[in-house]
Amino acid sequence: MQQDEIQNNGWWMPAEWSRHAATWMVWPHNQALWESGWGVTLPQVQVDFARVANAIARFEPVKMVVDPAAVASAQALCGPNIELIALPVNDSWCRDSGPSFVCHRQQGLAGVSWRFNAWGGKSAHDLDEGLARRVLNHLGLPCFGTPLSNEGGAIHVDGEGTLITTESVLLNPNRNPGMNKAEMEDIFARLLGVKKTIWLPGDPDYVTGDMTDGHVDGVCAFARPGVLLVDATHDKHSVYAEVVRENRRALALATDAQGRKFELIELYEATDAVDTDAEVFCASYTNFYIANGAIIMPAYGIDADNVAAQVLAQAFPGRVVVPVQINHLAHGGGGVHCITQQQPAWPLKG
Repeated sequence: MQQDEIQNNGWWMPAEWSRHAATWMVWPHNQALWESGWGVTLPQVQVDFARVANAIARFEPVKMVVDPAAVASAQALCGPNIELIALPVNDSWCRDSGPSFVCHRQQGLAGVSWRFNAWGGKSAHDLDEGLARRVLNHLGLPCFGTPLSNEGGAIHVDGEGTLITTESVLLNPNRNPGMNKAEMEDIFARLLGVKKTIWLPGDPDYVTGDMTDGHVDGVCAFARPGVLLVDATHDKHSVYAEVVRENRRALALATDAQGRKFELIELYEATDAVDTDAEVFCASYTNFYIANGAIIMPAYGIDADNVAAQVLAQAFPGRVVVPVQINHLAHGGGGVHCITQQQPAWPLKG
């Protein structure tokens, strides 16, 4: 179903804190990809993925897509309450290659299949470019296609018409050459019910070396409408500190779809955990995941974990904060949010 068929007909993307029917993940199996440049072994990464999956499974169902070649390793590490779904895949970043679920008051649940090109052609994606559609087929849900090259980690929504994204991702020539902001905003309006898109600079000079080119889920995250947790650093003189300042400045100047200025809560990154020999290391605590009744928080076995947990507990009263150690996963440049994708419960609840 193409976007022009669903124009102005009431589809919208719920906020992550809306109740979930399930969390979708993809099991890591590509040994060459993980071990070629990231200084970790595939078994170490699989342990981290399993930790995240088993933590989420305490609160809601987990559906784990597993390449047929890797079913045995998933069965060994994932709890019995995690459903394994055998589908051929390239990689394991379900936030980006999986569907973004949308809702309609009369028609229920569907999903968006973005044009996934592996963050601008950075790795093989012949299987992953069709993963969203295959997941939706598995669920028997409609799939909305779009020419926009995008990933789930590149957008955050508040469920009330506001979307936040970064210029360094969506305006990057490796994603959408020739497409302008207005055209992208029109797609977000039609597919996700977005009334206002807020553009952050992201990582325009590629100082982090992040494969995503600056996904928003490493920059900030909604706690609730009008309130954002924002990635911060104690190292005020690093090249990354300037990236943090520019993104925070853009958020401070912005208003949401309801006209509210944002309350910004600083969430300081896990600087002490960073492996200085690593090509890239995701140290952002804003890369947490909101599950039913819980916050699944990236942890690194350092004192800063406790500080981040306290900030998140205050930002999400009524949810238990569950730190999950992900040091090996972090070497791949991602965190807890990058490997998860929420499927909203329908009818939609809180």
